Amino acid sequence: MKRFFLLLAVALAIALAAAPLPIPVQGPQTGLLFDDVFLRHLAGVDHPEQPARLTAIREGLERAGLFGRLTRISPRRVTDEELMLVHSRAYVDLVRKELSGLQRTTDLSTGDTVISPGSLDTAQFATGGVLNAVDAVMTRKVKNAFCAVRPPGHHATPSRGMGFCIYNHVAIAARYAQKMHGVKRVLIVDWDYHHGNGTQDIFYEDDTVLVFDTHHYGAYPGTGSAAETGAGKAIGTKFNVPMPVGAGDAHFLDAFKTKLVPAARAFKPDIILISAGFDGMRNDVLGQFDITPEGFAAMTRVVVDLANELCQGRIVSVLEGGYRLDGLSASVVAHVKTLGEFEGR
Repeated sequence: MKRFFLLLAVALAIALAAAPLPIPVQGPQTGLLFDDVFLRHLAGVDHPEQPARLTAIREGLERAGLFGRLTRISPRRVTDEELMLVHSRAYVDLVRKELSGLQRTTDLSTGDTVISPGSLDTAQFATGGVLNAVDAVMTRKVKNAFCAVRPPGHHATPSRGMGFCIYNHVAIAARYAQKMHGVKRVLIVDWDYHHGNGTQDIFYEDDTVLVFDTHHYGAYPGTGSAAETGAGKAIGTKFNVPMPVGAGDAHFLDAFKTKLVPAARAFKPDIILISAGFDGMRNDVLGQFDITPEGFAAMTRVVVDLANELCQGRIVSVLEGGYRLDGLSASVVAHVKTLGEFEGR
């Protein structure tokens, strides 16, 4: 009997030694990536993807008293090697060729994405900044982070920019976390009104990345049926949850609780990335859902609880869509409040 308890004690000691202990966060637990370089991309005064989106976000965070309470994360220019974690060399070269020295607003040759003289800087610093956010979360400078960047990214495929997107920030961040920080499993939660076809394409045969995507199936880009679940060994790691026109807070919260939670618990991610599109908000210019700021807060709460349970709270949230400025501002404030757990303070 003594021998049994001795062996049990040794086994327990080994298990405790192997288990990673949470490292305390060094400052305020939520980081913010925001910089005026992200205002340089100009798609035109009548285009919904405009610099005023970020201005509205900043003003909302300031009114809520949050802007100065967040740990600031600086942007940097992404490298070609980092871009090629998901994009082809041919596409990286094409973007540089078409955007370098640009003198006027025009269209990217690969798809429906407007580009302007400031677009290359904006896109490169946005992606590099998101990677800085990953570094900050993985080194515990912050517990989680929100990246107020533009243009969006989740429609960009390995070889094509489309749907306002040039580089796929979240997909690159996933690969970067795996390469630079030894992350094994990444969960991507995409709640944009539109399906993140680029992200799905990049990881469709990869079982180390779980993609959970709520969207309006039938809207742009026309992908994201529930039958699209991955290929090869990755079958079952791509969860598309089409939502009906008019879907509101209760619809999304139910999907998150009944579909996302069990999938995430079975997958056990090491970090969670959010493609945080807010064009599902009530009366958005490009969406037909009915989500309120309280709904986005509730969805965020589910993800925060999962991160706390499964991966030491590690979340990097990256802005995608959202085009009704007042609704975008209010929704981002609700999202960031929940990330930072500022309620009641």
